[in-house]
Amino acid sequence: MDSYFNAAGLFVWYAIATVILVVIALMLARLILNKADLNPFSRPVILIRRWTDPMVNPVRRPLVRAGFSPNVAPLVVILVAILAGYFASEFVGAVLFTVRGLLRSLAAGKPISFVGYVIFGALAVYSLMIFARILLSWGTGPHNRLLHFLIRMTEPVLGPFRRIIPPVGMMDVSPIVVLFLLTLLQRAVAATLLQV
Repeated sequence: MDSYFNAAGLFVWYAIATVILVVIALMLARLILNKADLNPFSRPVILIRRWTDPMVNPVRRPLVRAGFSPNVAPLVVILVAILAGYFASEFVGAVLFTVRGLLRSLAAGKPISFVGYVIFGALAVYSLMIFARILLSWGTGPHNRLLHFLIRMTEPVLGPFRRIIPPVGMMDVSPIVVLFLLTLLQRAVAATLLQV
């Protein structure tokens, strides 16, 4: 059974790493073509823009509103892709860890460990929902159904923290604090309930 979980985890890691490398390659190609000052109607420039505009345009708008140059948008996309990949791999690792633990707890007849794995998995899913809300609120329009669902699910926890923690400049840091606290809670659950 462990070999299946290890293979699944390795497959997901390779898939995430491949997506990140493709995004980096596309963004670097876009930067190089922009700096080379090629004909904007040439085939390579049009092709790269067609592939990268869906990633760059949502990032460019908030950057311009914040007073940054739109030319740094590809670099920000690379950063977002790396961060999203990190959180996605952490989430998949937590889900695989939870499912493996639940199956082992059931097989061994350990109810305390089973409850610990359920709590651990729920915290992992909630952390992912907060992270997805951060990404979607930054890159999508206000009428996105998934964003509205994530806001409804995460606001009961984020709202009180937002009232306590003041924003840093234009940035709301309460989701970062909540994610940190959820990670600490996951570690506490792992150290107390999963050791049984």
